[in-house]
Amino acid sequence: MFSGVYTALITPFKDGKVDFDAFEKLIENQYEKGVDGIVPCGTTGESPTLSCEEHEQVIEFCVEKAKGKMKVLAGTGSNSTDEAIHFTRTAKRVGCDGVLVVSPYYNKPTQKGLYLHFKTIADTVDIPIVLYNIAGRTSVNIESATIAKLFKDCKNIIGVKEASGSLDQMSAIKSLVPDIELISGDDVLTLPLLSIGGIGVISVLSNIIPTEIVSLVKTFEKGDLKEAMKIHYKLLPLVKLMFIETNPIPVKKAASLLGMCSADLRLPMCEMEEPNRLKLEKVLKDFGLLK
Repeated sequence: MFSGVYTALITPFKDGKVDFDAFEKLIENQYEKGVDGIVPCGTTGESPTLSCEEHEQVIEFCVEKAKGKMKVLAGTGSNSTDEAIHFTRTAKRVGCDGVLVVSPYYNKPTQKGLYLHFKTIADTVDIPIVLYNIAGRTSVNIESATIAKLFKDCKNIIGVKEASGSLDQMSAIKSLVPDIELISGDDVLTLPLLSIGGIGVISVLSNIIPTEIVSLVKTFEKGDLKEAMKIHYKLLPLVKLMFIETNPIPVKKAASLLGMCSADLRLPMCEMEEPNRLKLEKVLKDFGLLK
C-alpha cells in the first residue's frame, strides 16, 4: 500500500507562520520528481511545534494539493492517545490514504501500554496505520513481538516505519510478520532494509533530491543491486550531513540554500552552527546542487 518513496516533508515557515505558498511548491516538486507519496506532520515537519489548528491545516492542505497525484500518509501520533485519535480522525475526514503514528514520547510506556495505545487508535479510526518506531526520539522501542501482536490483532495496522537503526530488529519483525509493510525510516539504511524485504523509505533526503532517492529504490526493485549500491554510496556523504545536527535543521538549511523555502525553524529547533553550515554547503557543491 505504501511502497516506494515517501517524503517526510519539512514544514516551511515565514514570519512565524506556515508558509503555504512555499509548501505548495515543495509538494508540486515532489510530484514532478516521481515520489509515491508525502508524509506531512512528522518529525521532519516539526509537528511538536505545530498548534492543533496548524496540524490539521497542514494535513488538509497536503491532501488537497496531492489528490490524484500522490498518496498522503499523515503524521498523527502523540504522547496522548486521545490527541492521536483526534488527529487520526482528522486525517480520515480530509481523505488521507493512511496515517503514520509514532510511539508515545516522554511517557515511556511499557510494551503493554504501547500495545493498548496503538490498538485503541486502530479500533477507533478505520484507516490504514503505519507504526513509527524511533526510540532515539521517543526513549521507548516498540519490540518486534509487540509489532507482531498489533499486526495480528488490528486489521488496519499494515506497516511499520523502522528507525531504530537495528537491522537485527528489522529482520526480527519481518521474520515474525512476513506480510507487514516494512519501511525504512533512515536514509542510510534504505538499501540494507530493501535487501531484507523492505518495501521503500520515508525519506528526509528526498526533500532536496527526490529523483536520486526514487532512482535508488527503483534500481533495486529492477534487480540491479550493483547499480543500487553505486547510488547508495554516492548519496552517503549527503545523507550523513542531513544528520550532522538534529533533524530537520540540516535539511531545512539545505532547502533554503537551494531556494526552496526559508530556513526558519521553531524553537527549540534553532539555526545551524556556522561550521556545520560550511560543511553542508561544501557537500551540496560537491554533489552539484549548489554553485
